[in-house]
Amino acid sequence: MTAVMTMPKFSPDQFVRFIGGQGKVREFHADAGNWSYLVEMEMGEEPEMGRIGFETMILLPETDLNALEERWS
Repeated sequence: MTAVMTMPKFSPDQFVRFIGGQGKVREFHADAGNWSYLVEMEMGEEPEMGRIGFETMILLPETDLNALEERWS
């Protein structure tokens, strides 16, 4: 039996939301017959001591994401 893979629901640079936040899709890949997405979370206000590193990235399955209409900057 041959498994059929569906097309990914989201694309790079698309804004999405998930439980706990929202962000922009940076990459996606097939993972055990499902799509997983690397999402760059939006940055909050800069703290008084400045930033130390880059934005937070999170890997999420497609089922945890919803399209976000408005964009953040």
